Amino acid sequence: MEILGHHLLGWKENPVEFDFLFNETNYSWSWGSPDLLVMFSKGAKRNNVFPCSYDASSEDFGAQDVTKLDTWVFDNVKELFRGARNNQSLFSKLNEDKIVFFLHLLGIDTNGHAHRPSSRDYLDNIKIVDDGLKEIESTLKDFYGNDEKTAFIFTSDHGMTDWGSHGAGHPSETNTPFVTWGAGIKYPQRVSAQKFDDTYLEEWKLENWKRHDVNQADIAPLMASLIGVPFPLNSVGILPVDILNTTDLFKAESMFTNAVQILEQFKVKMTQKKEATLSFLFTPFKSLSDSKQINILRKARSYIKQKKYDEAVSLCKELINLALKGLSYYHTYDRFFLGFNVVLGFVGWTSYASLLIIKSHCNLTIGVSKEVKKPSHLLLCSFVALGLLVALFLLLQACPWTYYVYCLLPLPIWYAVLREFPVIQDFVTLLLTNPPNHFVGYLLLFILGVEVLVVSFFYRYMLTAGLIAFAGWPFITPLWTRAKSTSLSWIFFCLLLAVFPLMPVVGRKPDIFLVMGAGLLVLLLSLLVLTFVIRRKNGFVNEELVLYLLQMLSVVVSICVVYGTHNSLLKKQGLPLTNQIASWIILASSLVIPLLSSPILFDRLFSILLSLMSTYLLLSTGYEALFPLVLSCLMFVWIYMEQETLQQSGISCKQKLSTIQFACNTDLTQFRDFSLDDIRRAFFLVFFLVTAFFGTGNIASVNSFDLASVYCFLTVFSPYMMGALMIWKILIPFVFVMCAFEAVQLTTQLSSKSLFLMVIIISDVMALHFFFLIKDFGSWLDIGTSISHYVIVMSMTIFLMFLNGLAQILTTKKLKLWGRPKSHLI
Repeated sequence: MEILGHHLLGWKENPVEFDFLFNETNYSWSWGSPDLLVMFSKGAKRNNVFPCSYDASSEDFGAQDVTKLDTWVFDNVKELFRGARNNQSLFSKLNEDKIVFFLHLLGIDTNGHAHRPSSRDYLDNIKIVDDGLKEIESTLKDFYGNDEKTAFIFTSDHGMTDWGSHGAGHPSETNTPFVTWGAGIKYPQRVSAQKFDDTYLEEWKLENWKRHDVNQADIAPLMASLIGVPFPLNSVGILPVDILNTTDLFKAESMFTNAVQILEQFKVKMTQKKEATLSFLFTPFKSLSDSKQINILRKARSYIKQKKYDEAVSLCKELINLALKGLSYYHTYDRFFLGFNVVLGFVGWTSYASLLIIKSHCNLTIGVSKEVKKPSHLLLCSFVALGLLVALFLLLQACPWTYYVYCLLPLPIWYAVLREFPVIQDFVTLLLTNPPNHFVGYLLLFILGVEVLVVSFFYRYMLTAGLIAFAGWPFITPLWTRAKSTSLSWIFFCLLLAVFPLMPVVGRKPDIFLVMGAGLLVLLLSLLVLTFVIRRKNGFVNEELVLYLLQMLSVVVSICVVYGTHNSLLKKQGLPLTNQIASWIILASSLVIPLLSSPILFDRLFSILLSLMSTYLLLSTGYEALFPLVLSCLMFVWIYMEQETLQQSGISCKQKLSTIQFACNTDLTQFRDFSLDDIRRAFFLVFFLVTAFFGTGNIASVNSFDLASVYCFLTVFSPYMMGALMIWKILIPFVFVMCAFEAVQLTTQLSSKSLFLMVIIISDVMALHFFFLIKDFGSWLDIGTSISHYVIVMSMTIFLMFLNGLAQILTTKKLKLWGRPKSHLI
């Protein structure tokens, strides 16, 4: 018996070894993508899997005809059977039982990404696949003499949205076709009525034909049952017996085997956990005790002997469900223990960062003692003893090394916190001796701000609400009366930026003319700035003029490349080589050219904007090209606004931005203390960073990424290169925000150390929220999004360190390419 199937498990080798169906077959042949087939051949226990793949360069989204990915598969399958007639060894293998033919058809997926599912290319590809499958079925029947011993399974690993994406949890992405026919499969059955939550049957005009829905994991046991091989050891699928055209005895026996196979996984997991847990602490899964397992198996076997096959199948399904629940129970057995330690670490680290700020800045805690007291030896000995006890406890249970990290890391953090106990005492005393209104008010405002940031991860329109609130900032301060024009600019750009989170996710409605329009706006802004700079400087340096013109030329080239590439791909002529070379040159030079510009604050920031916008235009497909331009304008206004607040606070005299140079940027901690206004600045930074993340899409969801974004650089499928380009596209708005904040630190003489601690506190409070929201059940979207949110916030601190370093390089470093710097002798 043979099986024809299309079922993609992933495009790279799996990091965890597991058994799969091909291992259990006598022989398996597979055709398709090299990214996929390699994991089956490398993972095979014996030399029984024969992959045949096309060259990776064939997976070109800009190719004239990607249906060749599917026709290539069909042609090579037919060639195999033609060649077998003159090859006795191959003929003998093909006539054995328990063999599988695996056809991976990538053309439809590629056309969907490149041209969208509603395109003529996509629909034509479907017809080609339909015709090809008909020919393959005919080829198999001719070769085996219509012996009716071949079963066919046609399915897919995922669906696709209308805009050609997948990876989230929309039904169009998670619902896939499952069509099976041939040996061992029931014939279609007519029904008078059937109820489902969707409208697929009506759309396909199949209301009167019985529909059987299965989970993707159920396909492996189905295939194993059809060809008569053992179920894969790691399979958690449930055999869909309702679609089998076999005897009731076969169904019952197969279901019994399925139950035993999953029960064995449960037993192994339980044994592993029991051996790694102290006996008095081990709590077994009570719903499936050893006695209950034996009783259910004995009763199911008894039903089979009594020919009560339906009862046996039902009982086996009950056992499978219990075993799967038990697997989940033991998989999450240590969740509370580990979660408790993670929370301890979060709370401890947040407390320590807060204490460092309180201890360092007297204007926050007037009257708090700053005298450094020697910590008690008893405290140190207590924590060392506690650490040894925890390590011994973990050692006795043979816990993995990660458990030691989770459990021991909170100890030094809390030791550092308790060392500052006098500071805690004095701070509490200060709070008790002063009216609590101000403290409670600031605390509630802080909590509200953090909650807005958390909710914005789920609902992008909360960013709109936050930006509208930011627009009202000048009205509650003297800024409105002191700097009306600057305040009006702040209000305008806040409201303009607030529009983006309300718009559809990037990629759903591509519009190349919006990208070109954004480029033209950048050029217009460049001309205005160039005019301003020429007026400002009586003797304009030739090198600086050449640099500005070069960057403007780069923007023009980007516009031409975007337009030319779009037209070329539309005509199915592929990515022009000149466009590709120009794109990579612009990308490579975008981080170097700003270093040639003047270190004066305004000049350097605008140079960074021009260079990075050239790259961003090449990576844009629609309205998102306007986003970094509006964000950058808001950042420029923010710098002016923060400078205006200095006069209000009386910290220092206001300097002209045209005279401030980034080269003077050092850690100004000794110049002034951290103030409550700096907490607002830290919150603004985090909010703008989150806006940079989610302003044009939900990056926590895979389907927010559009492969068309990288078509100016490459069209041949290369996941790592494409992923790197998309990540850089995400980071460009980040760089704008961080460069602007470098300017804010410089102009406001802000303490960078205390600011960083404040950002850590905000991100840790957010991370603690998302830690409790992590899911390991539900749809792919729910699970993936919850994990992504947590990882994003946890990575924020690391990203800040990287981006802060990059921003400092871009703003403070200066390259000299034209001659030597002038020197004067006095």
